Amino acid sequence: MIMTTDSHTRPHRDLLRPLLTMVAAYLVGRAILEPFVIDMGDPATYRHDWGGPSLIGVLAVHCGAALLVIGYAAVRLRRRAGSRGTLTH
Repeated sequence: MIMTTDSHTRPHRDLLRPLLTMVAAYLVGRAILEPFVIDMGDPATYRHDWGGPSLIGVLAVHCGAALLVIGYAAVRLRRRAGSRGTLTH
């Protein structure tokens, strides 16, 4: 019987984590820049973008993924802080 250990799965995790971090940083950066890149007063600037022709649709597509990334990061940080434990008297 072959037993799998963490040493077999660790290289995949070590390669995947930086890649996912770069994708997450790109999504957050794109969400920050999107309102400044399009002219919100001129529908012609975003009509053919993903989520168009409405401004709400364009912002939802371009900024929605970043909200998921930020929410996931907040949950992870909160769990990490909680797992450290607190001093009890």
